[in-house]
Amino acid sequence: MNWRTLTVPAAKTLYPVHRLHGALLLLLLLFTLLLGMGSSLHSRLLWVGEQTWPNYYLLDPDAKEPACDLNRDIDAEVAKRVQAYKPDPDDLFSSPPNPAAIRKSLESNLELCQQKYALYEQNLKHATAALAVYKAVEQGIAHFLLDNIELTKFLFIAMFAMAAAIAALDTDHIALRLPRNRAEWRLSQGVQFVVNGLMVVSLNAYLGKLTTSPESGGTMELQYAWAMVFGLFMVINAVRFVYVPSRIGSGSLSFSSGLVIPLYCAMGLIAMSYFFLVDGYASGLAIYFGMMTNLSSMFINIGLYVLVGMMLKQTRLPELLLNVIKPFNLPAPMLASVIIFSTAFPTAFTGASGIFILAVGGVVYDELRRAGAGRQLSLATTAMSGSLGVVLNPCLLIVVVAALNKEVTTTEMYSWGFWIFIMSATLFSFVVCKTEGNWKPRPAPGALTRAIGELRPLIPYALVGGLVILAIWIILGLKFNEYSAPLILPLVMLALVLLDARKSNREDEETRLQAFWNRSSAAASDSAVHIGALLALIGFSICMGGILERSEIVHVLFPEHLTSPWIAMLVIVVMLTFIGMVMDPFGAVILVSATIAQPAIHLGIDPLHFWLVCLVAFELGYLSPPVALNHLLTRQVVGETEVLAAERTGSFWHRYQRLLLPLAVMGPTLLLVAFVPMLFYAL
Repeated sequence: MNWRTLTVPAAKTLYPVHRLHGALLLLLLLFTLLLGMGSSLHSRLLWVGEQTWPNYYLLDPDAKEPACDLNRDIDAEVAKRVQAYKPDPDDLFSSPPNPAAIRKSLESNLELCQQKYALYEQNLKHATAALAVYKAVEQGIAHFLLDNIELTKFLFIAMFAMAAAIAALDTDHIALRLPRNRAEWRLSQGVQFVVNGLMVVSLNAYLGKLTTSPESGGTMELQYAWAMVFGLFMVINAVRFVYVPSRIGSGSLSFSSGLVIPLYCAMGLIAMSYFFLVDGYASGLAIYFGMMTNLSSMFINIGLYVLVGMMLKQTRLPELLLNVIKPFNLPAPMLASVIIFSTAFPTAFTGASGIFILAVGGVVYDELRRAGAGRQLSLATTAMSGSLGVVLNPCLLIVVVAALNKEVTTTEMYSWGFWIFIMSATLFSFVVCKTEGNWKPRPAPGALTRAIGELRPLIPYALVGGLVILAIWIILGLKFNEYSAPLILPLVMLALVLLDARKSNREDEETRLQAFWNRSSAAASDSAVHIGALLALIGFSICMGGILERSEIVHVLFPEHLTSPWIAMLVIVVMLTFIGMVMDPFGAVILVSATIAQPAIHLGIDPLHFWLVCLVAFELGYLSPPVALNHLLTRQVVGETEVLAAERTGSFWHRYQRLLLPLAVMGPTLLLVAFVPMLFYAL
């Protein structure tokens, strides 16, 4: 397998996945994108209709003439009803009708009839063919949206099935290391087969419960769909277990062979052991994994963000941005600092740290190596380049936190998150400059002029991106913010890929449209692998969280007699860091929202403070062993050979800088964020 990243845009994929898979996933993601914009499109159509035809909401091109009598004689009708009265000898309370009440009722009916005729005449006045066509389109979209409210859930299952199947076929689920021989290959595939099979068993148990529950038809359909998905995975694992690739040599298992088991399988085995053996809750795994279905829009957004990252990799943008700072000839420590500051914002725009590393990590690593940075510093900077921006606008992780917890808002978290980022990035610069020699910049004469000149190629990209955002706002009335970013950014990147496919950046025999399609489908093909691996990890992270939710761990850590918010914060810091070490951040946020957040807030921790600590602890967690997700993704893009070849000479710091530098930066940052604010409200 080729783990080496591509630093030059080309219509290639990193993985031996057929282009058809990428094309199908691209079409599926684009369809979910259009479905997500459906409500905005319908609102815009209503607005345009009202601006074009006054009282558009009341207009009906197919209106029929009212059946009521507009020329009714009220006096004659009142007299007729009074004269028609005959007392009922069997009714003790029978009394003559009240002429005033009859008149009032008839006048009200006549007024309603007049309104109906006025509306009918207005319809006749505006009942043009254009109105009929426009109304048919607007109503068609409205009915489609109403009739397919549940469609998003099945689209998410289809996206997960396709992406995770590709990841399974290509053996790209995230593990601590790759199989090195045939025995380890079969160990990995065998464990995946078992985990997927146990998931099918859990789904069966859940279906058995649903059969006795009224009005559970829709839920049962979802469970059948999930059972088919995991059954497909079992078939793939069985085939891959039998047919081992020829590139895998012979060998036997060793003490470290367990590291080849994908992380989602390890989480699944732990969760299953608890649910099956301790809790006696066979359907627990299916129920907790099914929580992804209830939040399907959020996880589809993750898929769209992955597509954004992979499309970014298919353009020259990362290279052009780095060209701006090249004229300054920055030494490696200073370049690492500049990269940390400058890559945080793209990290926020790609929604989560891992996506940015997968998209641009190879370019970052190569540039640092060209500047003279050692492998350890380059690996550490690459891992952290996709980490610090998770507290910046419009990162999806903060949107998820605010959606699940009404005590905080995205505005508050982004505002304070910016200053946390400045503090951590500054601390990174200080540590790197103090531990590395030759950190002072020595720009050549005219460096600033050349750097400004390098901005010129970026102008078309900025203009095209701005025009797409403006066009979406004009057409759909959809402003660019943290909520609309997952919908708008893929369209922006499609436009940039089309722009980048100019003649100088494509093969001689390719047309611009061919280059655009090849690069877009290649980006989707790479996205498929990463979406499948990430969503599998998130799903089983949520299952792991079920252990914490159903057990008494939270009550043990936060007993009722605990009244000190300082001790509570210390426990929170340790717990959240540990959760960040072993879980994906999205799954971890769902877990923390359901278990730890409310007990911590009841103990006196400010909600905004708690969630900022949570995000920083997660940043530290996925940069820390034993899992260190960002380091695993860095290995995936720079190559396992590069990681194994990292220098093992020099001081202890330089031998293990890849792991120690992130800890030296994020550890103090977490402590400052956790305890300094408490001096202002917890004393």
